[in-house]
Amino acid sequence: MTTHAGDLLREWRQRRRLSQLDLAIQANVSSRHLSFVETGRSRPTSEMILHLAEHLDVPLRDRNALLLAGGYAPAYPERGLAEPELKAVQAALKRVLAGHEPYPAVVVNRWWELVDANPGIAVFTQHVKPDLLQPPVNVLRLSLHPDGMAPRIANLPEWRAHVLTRLHRQAQATGDQRLADLHDELMAYPGGQSDKPPAATDVVVPLRYRSQDEEELSFISLTTILGTPMDVTVEELAIESFYPADDATAAALLTGPITS
Repeated sequence: MTTHAGDLLREWRQRRRLSQLDLAIQANVSSRHLSFVETGRSRPTSEMILHLAEHLDVPLRDRNALLLAGGYAPAYPERGLAEPELKAVQAALKRVLAGHEPYPAVVVNRWWELVDANPGIAVFTQHVKPDLLQPPVNVLRLSLHPDGMAPRIANLPEWRAHVLTRLHRQAQATGDQRLADLHDELMAYPGGQSDKPPAATDVVVPLRYRSQDEEELSFISLTTILGTPMDVTVEELAIESFYPADDATAAALLTGPITS
């Protein structure tokens, strides 16, 4: 059975928990026309597809899929970071990573695969099994795998719950099967369940990580995305930066890399 653009638009509308009337009002189109588009009785123009996709906050990769389903060419390119058009983006990312040293930072794509990292990330990777560091490296798998970071995470049940909740929400919001499969894989790893929710006074979930000499380092993480992307690759990049959550961790990292 052929999937047309209306089918996909309806899926995105339902994923965003909007009624036809809600979307029609937001997008300033008639609910009757929207109904005809979703049922295939009316073939939307490429402009209408992109207009509705904008109001549904559809990622660029999926906007291209909507256009293809409607019989139109994709509107957004997907270039590699090494291509000339993205050289400035690549250089900017490297400057951000270098500027964050000695604290760990990574660049990841939509599926949490490692794109780049600064030397500070060695505090997390030096104890993991080499197989997990073979490209493509998935940073969520690296953190929760029993041969990865998991044995050294002091608050593993709490951190595991945070990672799985975040990944589940991302998979639900995007409808991405690869993310859903990754979530199922990570759910099957050992690590325990957090039996207490974060306290109402908690601001973030910290990552508490034991170094080689069993010193406990505490981090908070921030996620940064690039603004106003017009390229699929650029939109799907994110920088995960780790900052010391206490003075002891800051001092330990500032004195130099913690090696085995």
